[in-house]
Amino acid sequence: MPYHTAASVVAPRPSLIRRTLQESLDALARTHHVPGAHLVVDTGTEVVSVHTGTADAVRGTAFTADTAVPIGSVTKTYTAATVMLLVDDEDLGLDEAVADVLPEFRDLPKVTVRHLLSHTAGLPTGPDSDTAAGMTASRYLSAVCTAGNALFAPGTDFSYSNAGYVAAGRLIEAVTGMTWHEAVRVLLLEPLGIEPAFLGDGAPGRPTAGGHALNTATLAVRPARQSLAPVEAPAGALLASAHDLLTLGRALIGRSAVLPPATAALMRRPEEGTGPGALADAWGLGAALHQQDDRWWCGHDGNAQGTSCHLRAEPRSGVVVAFTGNAGGATALWRNLADQLTRLTGLRVPTTPARPDRGGPIDFPECVGTYRNGTSEYRIALGADGLPALSIDGDLPLPLVCYPDLSCDLVDPATGQREPGGRFHRDPVDGGVDRVQISGRTARRVGTA
Repeated sequence: MPYHTAASVVAPRPSLIRRTLQESLDALARTHHVPGAHLVVDTGTEVVSVHTGTADAVRGTAFTADTAVPIGSVTKTYTAATVMLLVDDEDLGLDEAVADVLPEFRDLPKVTVRHLLSHTAGLPTGPDSDTAAGMTASRYLSAVCTAGNALFAPGTDFSYSNAGYVAAGRLIEAVTGMTWHEAVRVLLLEPLGIEPAFLGDGAPGRPTAGGHALNTATLAVRPARQSLAPVEAPAGALLASAHDLLTLGRALIGRSAVLPPATAALMRRPEEGTGPGALADAWGLGAALHQQDDRWWCGHDGNAQGTSCHLRAEPRSGVVVAFTGNAGGATALWRNLADQLTRLTGLRVPTTPARPDRGGPIDFPECVGTYRNGTSEYRIALGADGLPALSIDGDLPLPLVCYPDLSCDLVDPATGQREPGGRFHRDPVDGGVDRVQISGRTARRVGTA
């Protein structure tokens, strides 16, 4: 189906589109056992907003257009935008060494602000939230930012890293003299007209939703506890409504004076080392980039405990699409809604990376080995069927399907469904497999078995 601008497709029938999307959202929420969800589409000329269900499955409180949901990693885009405001004011330089501001980076003198925001610093993911719960930011970064933990030379590859955004939050605090919470509120959220809401702090007077988990045996839905460590706040502590995400999306495509259009354009530009992967087709500065037809969309996906939130914005048409859902199954709901939006309007909103023809699966015994990202161990071994399978930190192995371009898919053993897994890398000197990127995280090879 050809790409259409929103004005030519959506504007003539807004009431029909709203009614159809509402019916779809209601039905899909039941299908995917999602208590509550909200979709907002800004066509560039009109806003269509539909929501459904409950914010809390136990108390039965309504999920409204104002309900703020834990947005997980979409928080990183707000953090990056705050850093970019400091860059715009010349309080920071994009290519300034982080070690000039944060002493914890003394062993990594070549890591820059740009590298942190684009996940190209070579930092590991960081400790899990339970381990990080009692850490200060300085102790956290001192443990992670060592030469021995570095995954690759800064700017040469991509590895999605919460630690990089803990560092970005520390930069904000060092430059402004405010806490991250205060700075993102004062510099970004309030100027955008967004009422701040943070994990652990609540939002007095504002409706909020928690996440939910599904018991697959009984299909009962129960509340899920949020476990983000305080030190990780810049990477995932915001709560937001779909309208709040829409506001951020407008800023990212230059439709807000709060984030200067030239600065927003910098955030949307693909950075070196961020080629196609399991999370996006490229990355900018705090923004995931998705290519659809001849257009680049920007945004981010976020999953907290039992929530799934998504943002897509396209600068040429001015279209912004935002979604919040308070259950893990909301990811599938979001993809179904995007398909419905295409059927209704011809507007193709990318929900996953583009998947070019990679040829058929291949045998790839070279991938067998042990790989590390910080304290996480990725072990790939051949199963009884002779096919590779991946185990992370001793979890049950998942089958891998490898392709000639060194990309791979993960296979759900229950359904056989393939999902983008990642990509292997060869050492440019000896040609051997030396790294694997799984779900956006790069791990360095440390053993052959």
